[in-house]
Amino acid sequence: MTKHTLRAAPANRQTPAFPAILAASLLLLSACGAAPGESAVPPSGAATDPAGSSPTGEGGEAKESRAPVPRLVLTHSAGVSVLDAKTLETVAEVRLEGFNRLSQAGDGRHVLISTGDAFRVFDSGVWTERHGDHGHSYAGPPQLTGRAFAAGEAGHVVNHAKRTALFSDGTGKVEIFDPATLSDALKTGLPATTAYTAPEAHHGVAIPLEGGKLLVTLGNEERRRGLALLAAPAGEEGRERAELLRNEECPGVHGEAVAAGGTVVAGCEDGMLVYRDGAFTKVASPDPYGRMGNQAGSPASPVILGDYKVDPKAVLERPTRISLVDTATGALQLVDLGTSYSFRSLGRGPAGEALVLGTDGALHVLDPETGVEIRSIPVVPAWEEPEIWQDPRPALFVQGSTAYVTEPATSRIHAVDLTSGRVVKSGELRDVPNELTGVTG
Repeated sequence: MTKHTLRAAPANRQTPAFPAILAASLLLLSACGAAPGESAVPPSGAATDPAGSSPTGEGGEAKESRAPVPRLVLTHSAGVSVLDAKTLETVAEVRLEGFNRLSQAGDGRHVLISTGDAFRVFDSGVWTERHGDHGHSYAGPPQLTGRAFAAGEAGHVVNHAKRTALFSDGTGKVEIFDPATLSDALKTGLPATTAYTAPEAHHGVAIPLEGGKLLVTLGNEERRRGLALLAAPAGEEGRERAELLRNEECPGVHGEAVAAGGTVVAGCEDGMLVYRDGAFTKVASPDPYGRMGNQAGSPASPVILGDYKVDPKAVLERPTRISLVDTATGALQLVDLGTSYSFRSLGRGPAGEALVLGTDGALHVLDPETGVEIRSIPVVPAWEEPEIWQDPRPALFVQGSTAYVTEPATSRIHAVDLTSGRVVKSGELRDVPNELTGVTG
């Protein structure tokens, strides 16, 4: 394993641009039944309501549990599977045609399924109601709620500052809501949102900040170039957002992550753009093209883990180096793992450890400060990243001190205890897994 250390250029405090008054109408899509091509297929002994628009738990379906019941949600060619995160046993299967993407809704219970024309709300069936110094946890059958946020090419979902932001690539529309209100709102519709529309549609991302401010990508279908900081909504109807700051030194801007202290980053084709303490800082790559388009952050560390690609002409580049960007100092380390990985290979441990699932089949655990590998945990057989990015490949998802790794080649999933460094449980899946996420319950 080799590593190289670099340091960023001084912070670049941009002059605020002219205020921009931008608005978008809230579009809601609500349905009472399952759409064509959908049905719920519970495993033996389980029950699922495929058409119910009410949250799981009404009608006496859910039961109180002694503690929160975390669950995993994964996609496959036939739909969505829900697993018990502790036993890895299947809780329910829900059929949903098409290539579907998963994002956490931000409330520990719901998952948003990007289906192309909507962010559909999926209820995992587990939640905890807080009552002062204690809580009551419940578990019931999962279901596709029938509620959805209409979208033109549903894209990135970001949870930050106790808000969830949805970005529609086809229209540039952004919708932001409080995830704490989602469960109650689903009983009759959708939660109240604030909306914004980018000047031009593009494959973008929006990051809610404290105080109602918003970071949003700049670009169009041909070219993406940076980030803008927008003020909290103002005006009689709360539709106006003045632009406070922008930085256009981030070609191909993509993705986002948050480090300790609320520092936000986005990846560029020549480094990483950092927003911290009211200013943008560019961390430059040592190569003319050094893309850090996928990132993973941790509230326990100021360091952002990113990928690192150097071939702008590659149809599929299989990099072996990862990037570690210290958002407090601007220092950049490039660490060669000796194995390649994919965009679904990056994660963070409970203490901020940098986790990378390599094509050698091992989960590599690194100290983010030094870039030194702490341990290598064998999990799955060696694999090769497929050329089509939508195709299944081993995926990594971390919840607490457990890392979950899918094995599409054998339709299995593995739970890795990050404390002991061992695979502690494996489970059989009915279908070939693709995307993976989870809820805490």
